[in-house]
Amino acid sequence: MTKTVTPNLRFPEFESPLKQSTLGDVIQTLESGVSVNAEDSTPAEDQKGILKTSAVIRGNFLPVESKVIVDVDEADRASLNPKQDTVIISRMNTPALVGESGYVDQDYPLLFVPDRLWMASTNDDNSTKWLSLLIISPRARYQISSKATGTSNSMKNISKPSFLSIDAWVPELPEQQKIAAFLSKVDEKIVLLTEKKDKLTEYKKGVMQQLFNGRWETSKSDPTRTTFIPPTLRFKADDGSEFPAWEEKQGGELFETISNKNHNSDLPVLAITQNQGAIPRDLINYKISVEQKSVSSYKVVEKGDFIISLRSFQGGIEYSRYTGICSPAYVVLRPRLEVEDDFYKHYLKTYPFIIEMQKRLEGIRDGKIISYKYFSEIKIPCPPVAEQVKINNFLKATELKISIISNELDSARQWKKGLLQQMFV
Repeated sequence: MTKTVTPNLRFPEFESPLKQSTLGDVIQTLESGVSVNAEDSTPAEDQKGILKTSAVIRGNFLPVESKVIVDVDEADRASLNPKQDTVIISRMNTPALVGESGYVDQDYPLLFVPDRLWMASTNDDNSTKWLSLLIISPRARYQISSKATGTSNSMKNISKPSFLSIDAWVPELPEQQKIAAFLSKVDEKIVLLTEKKDKLTEYKKGVMQQLFNGRWETSKSDPTRTTFIPPTLRFKADDGSEFPAWEEKQGGELFETISNKNHNSDLPVLAITQNQGAIPRDLINYKISVEQKSVSSYKVVEKGDFIISLRSFQGGIEYSRYTGICSPAYVVLRPRLEVEDDFYKHYLKTYPFIIEMQKRLEGIRDGKIISYKYFSEIKIPCPPVAEQVKINNFLKATELKISIISNELDSARQWKKGLLQQMFV
């Protein structure tokens, strides 16, 4: 008795049973290229390039993920170009990424496929676009992961016979084409949301550069005196008037160091992170056990405090939106003056501040926490509080827009994942 299956989600005009097949029955050609020496820089329009394994992700082909081939002899060895209506597949990658693939919608005569990638095309009875969707469906991804081999946890490989042996339930070509057309509309939405998010992120980055590019200039007549040159972009007061000039403060004038250990160890232990600031360990599944005895020596952190946690010069002063306790190795800072907390949360991550920090820390080994003494000597601009509020409100509004689009993008990707799970069996 022949086994038949029906997808959970199917277009109503199609009723014929799906054929039980393998990828080998669908794929006509599965070619690998040749790896060549190349420089790790993106090729110009007139330069030849070799694709990286990162050129395929979540069903997308990213030609920009390539390296320029400089040597003529190396370029002559490369021979396999990504062609329109093919699928590029990663045969060797990390355990999570082996078998990643991307559909190619045009010819790329100056790009070449390396030996870690395959280029696949289908026979006349099947749609290559549908194949690209099949390969990223949850069931196919599970099979690829199961068949991949390798002793290293960092790199897995799937052989051509194993890949071609992956089983699949295959509809007739018209149904494949309709599935591909429908999911292409979903992809278009994902692309538009991704572009919108990227543009907003770049916009925020550009505005921040203009908001925080103020600098100090040393007086030619008096080398001991410096003048703060205001940033390119400034806000105006509600009545349209100019805000007063930004004042120059030292870190010690703006912030004091706090070493309050008066607690009953019942406050949450904070993890000091560079991407989320100071946050309770339980919220990020931070798996480090702390003995009760050592917790008693921890410092209290109040909401609105900053923690010096520098491990690199990419901004190591973190803001806390939580009340909790942190290791006594950290330096806890609290504003001495009236400030808009989020203004300094942004400013203490900016390039101008990091440069000022580096001037004070010359010769100190990377990885050493900054002392309060060093921080207190760093020059920090202090705008009027009302202007701080305007800057912060603008950045918060922009961040909210980015967050909303990020949520929409995540929802669209989850929707597509659910469709793939229901349309492919």
